[in-house]
Amino acid sequence: MLAEKVEQMMEWSSRRSMIRMNGDKFRRFVKAPPRNYSVIVMFTALQPQRQCSVCRQANEEYQVLANSWRYSSAFSNKLFFTVVDYDEGADVFQQLNMNSAPTFMHFPAKGKPKRADTFDLQRIGFASEQLAKWIADRTDVQIRVFRPPNYSGTIALALLVSLVGGLLYLRRNNLEFIYNKTGWAMAALCVVFAMTSGQMWNHIRGPPYAHKNPQNGQVSYIHGSSQAQFVAESHIILLLNAAITMGMVLLNEAATSKGEVGKRRIICLVGLGLVVFFFSFLLSIFRSKYHGYPYSFLIK
Repeated sequence: MLAEKVEQMMEWSSRRSMIRMNGDKFRRFVKAPPRNYSVIVMFTALQPQRQCSVCRQANEEYQVLANSWRYSSAFSNKLFFTVVDYDEGADVFQQLNMNSAPTFMHFPAKGKPKRADTFDLQRIGFASEQLAKWIADRTDVQIRVFRPPNYSGTIALALLVSLVGGLLYLRRNNLEFIYNKTGWAMAALCVVFAMTSGQMWNHIRGPPYAHKNPQNGQVSYIHGSSQAQFVAESHIILLLNAAITMGMVLLNEAATSKGEVGKRRIICLVGLGLVVFFFSFLLSIFRSKYHGYPYSFLIK
């Protein structure tokens, strides 16, 4: 019985690095003994009517990881990657009391899954490298992630260089715009806003855009932990920082310009309002993530 199960799993793996399973296959090859191999299962909902964009993103990362294992020299029959889609195995979701997707679980060769055998997707994200590290902790199987070559970045850089070079060539007799301080200041601010809002963290960890509670349908754009964030949260922080910066610019303009006193007073009040309101909003987000932080201002 065990030999037949291993042989069947190896045959499926030879055809596809991720083995798709329905309820019957899951109960026979993952849950039922005997079994001397570990199984990583991604519970997901990939059908278009489910409208799970996070599931598609996680599936791409999972595919990269499964391919890296399947075509590595260390590949063996000790570890298999499988997928259970809700529309093909709704009974499995009910059996495990699972009400959200995607979810990654490790089913060890011996014994039942423990709490650590469920991947902490909300805190860590679903990047292939993070999944590989988690698998190494649970199975002692080291997987080196190999990503397919992506030339989109190179092409985009080449187009940008070509565009800038063409612009400089067309304006070669009038390059005064290069010395425009306002233009360079705006470019520098864009870089600062992107970096301080956590875009690099998103690029490394690959978190979901937001989280939808499957029980009540409520969508969360701010992660409740200080150890993680959503992509939408980064966009919100970016806009708040930009609004605060605009307020500071208006305050500086009101203080240094030589226009009418009434106009300067209006600019000062608008700038002060932007700084006060949006800084209060930013501080309230900080309090919601760092529980126990005692200070607030206007917005709690």
